[in-house]
Amino acid sequence: MSSRLEPHRIEAYNTSKHSENKIHDDTVARKYGFSGGLVPGVDVIAYMLHLPVARWGRAFLERGLIEARFLKPVYDGEIAEVRAVESEAGLVIEVESKSELCASGSASLPESAPAVSLADFADRPPASQRRPVDATSYEIGKWLGTMPRDWAGEAATQYLADIHETDPIYAREGLGHPALLQRMMNKALVDNAILGPWIHVGSRMQLLSAAKRDDVLSVRAKVVGNYEKKGHRFVELDALVVANGTTPLAHCWHIAIYQPREQAAA
Repeated sequence: MSSRLEPHRIEAYNTSKHSENKIHDDTVARKYGFSGGLVPGVDVIAYMLHLPVARWGRAFLERGLIEARFLKPVYDGEIAEVRAVESEAGLVIEVESKSELCASGSASLPESAPAVSLADFADRPPASQRRPVDATSYEIGKWLGTMPRDWAGEAATQYLADIHETDPIYAREGLGHPALLQRMMNKALVDNAILGPWIHVGSRMQLLSAAKRDDVLSVRAKVVGNYEKKGHRFVELDALVVANGTTPLAHCWHIAIYQPREQAAA
C-alpha cells in the first residue's frame, strides 16, 4: 500500500540571480535555450526536503537519505509543487512547475546513520589561485577543498525565507537547513576553477548529523567522474561535508555539467 502526502507548493525564487554562475542570469540563460535564469538545483532540493522532514522530523535531519535528479528548469516566480508518495521504501518525490516534471527523486530514513571516517576523505585547501576551467581542473582522483563558510544568525533565517521554508523545526531547535550542505557541494567546484555558465544536474545526500545554525562548513571532495555526454562535459564528486573541521554532516554524491556543449564548442 502507498499513500500520498499533502503537496508542498512554493513560489520559486532565484537566489543566485547575481552569482558568478551566469546560468542564473536571465539574459545569459536565454542564450543557452532557457526561458530565463534557472532556480539553483540546491534550492529545488530544499523544496523537496520539506516533505521528508515533515514526515520524519529531526530523525531525517540526523540520518535521512535523499536523491534528486533535475530534469527541467524551475523558474523564478513560478509555482513549484512538490508531491510525495509514501511506500515501504520511503518517499518517491516529484517537483512539477508549469505543467512539467522538473525534478524527481526519493527519500528514506535508515535505521541509523552509516559510519563515516574523516580519515577517508583528504582535507585539502581550495585552489590558491583559481584559473579558467580546463582539462586539469577536475581530473579523476583529484581532491578538492573549499573555503570554510557559515550561514549563522540572520543569514540562516534569510535562507529559510528565500526557500519559503515554513517548518518551525529549524528555528525551534537552532538547526541549519540541509540544503546549505548542497550549497557547499557547489563551492567544491567554484572554489577550484573559474567556470562559465554551469548546471547542477543531480545529487545524493546521506545525512550523518543535524547541522547547527552556527556551524562552519567545509567540503572534502574527490573527483570520481569527468566525461563528455551529448557534447556536455560532466563532473562527479564523492564528498564529505564537515562542520567545524571535526563533525561529518553528510556524505554526498554531486553531478554537474561544468561545460555545456555551447561553451565546450566555443
